[in-house]
Amino acid sequence: MTAPTQDPGLDSGHHPAGAPHTADEVRGSSLGELMRQVTTDLSTLMRQEVELAKAEIRQEGRKAGKAAGLFGGAGFGGYMVALFLSIALWAGLSNVLDAGWAALIVAVLWGAIAAVLYSMAKQNAQRVRGLRQTNDSVQRIPDALKPHPEGVTR
Repeated sequence: MTAPTQDPGLDSGHHPAGAPHTADEVRGSSLGELMRQVTTDLSTLMRQEVELAKAEIRQEGRKAGKAAGLFGGAGFGGYMVALFLSIALWAGLSNVLDAGWAALIVAVLWGAIAAVLYSMAKQNAQRVRGLRQTNDSVQRIPDALKPHPEGVTR
């Protein structure tokens, strides 16, 4: 990208990007300069919103990744415990019932456990919070900057 060759207009003084300008500075500026400043401010705002969303996604992603790894390890350990307890229960029931019926009882028990866990997982999935800070920040963008398709005529 090349540097602009025209007069910087409102930015020529001592104002950082996004700083308010005095009424005299605005009156002394051309419409083109004012539009350029608005465009620059909008561009800066959009870049900041994108950066906020990226930072929030990275932060939440790290937390989720760590939790997923720990849940994975705990899940494998729990799986091994459940496997050997199931085999022990099957063997114990085989002393009283036929081995086939004992296996069926253990399978039905695991089906009930799976149904309860699925129900709990579904409830927890509905509580995922999303990108709150980004959403709140975008909501504060003035309505004048948001598109209103119903008001547009062609």
